[in-house]
Amino acid sequence: MAFVKLENVTLEFPVQASKSDRRRVPSQGEKPVGGQLASSQSGQMVVRALDHLSLTLEPGDRLALLGHNGAGKTTLLRVMAKLYPPTHGRVTVQGRVAPLLNLSFGLDMDSTGYDNIFIRGLFLGMSKAELRRKADTIAEFSELGDFLDLPMRTYSSGMRARLAFAISTHVETDILLLDEVVATGDARFFKKANERLESFARESKILVLASHSNKVLREICNKALLLEHGRLKAFGAIDEVIETYAASTAGDAKA
Repeated sequence: MAFVKLENVTLEFPVQASKSDRRRVPSQGEKPVGGQLASSQSGQMVVRALDHLSLTLEPGDRLALLGHNGAGKTTLLRVMAKLYPPTHGRVTVQGRVAPLLNLSFGLDMDSTGYDNIFIRGLFLGMSKAELRRKADTIAEFSELGDFLDLPMRTYSSGMRARLAFAISTHVETDILLLDEVVATGDARFFKKANERLESFARESKILVLASHSNKVLREICNKALLLEHGRLKAFGAIDEVIETYAASTAGDAKA
């Protein structure tokens, strides 16, 4: 059975403080963007990007991640993808994971589009046999035609995004981790990409999505987690947590 379990997870990034940083005292009521500045057990200054997070996701869970810029949403996705090991706590993931966090990662600019179908596909955990079976379907979805025989360095950024999206959403996965809805060029292809994304999300057993679009989150997700400076502020039904987030941002605006 696919599941994701975080137990008291904390993630800290060490920073080198300047003299001015050490003298600085935050003003009353200041709301910094990002994680918390803290001292590690060794006394070194760190940014605490995630702070003692615990949660369990099981098949059927469609989790939305909410929070201000720097609240820890992307960091949490990377921890779930096992790209960042936690400083403290434990992360247990069972099932095949597809992290759509950086569409350009794993692409070789000097290789052709067809070659990159295999390069990125292997990076995402697909087998060579699976890629041979799906290569034509991926190529057709990308709509890049003869450009697939040319090196990736000849592509525009939109063409690279199209190919990367096509490859990433043809992975057979149990757990889908997605950072924002992908913009992939013209309006017609964007609509096609969103339809594919919704289908991909339905096929996966567990979905975790970070987005600033409440409309997208309500359409796809059934649960939500609200982060504030790396801490869990609210967790529950999607509409309730969106309302909690909206109330907190309205309060900040009035302050």
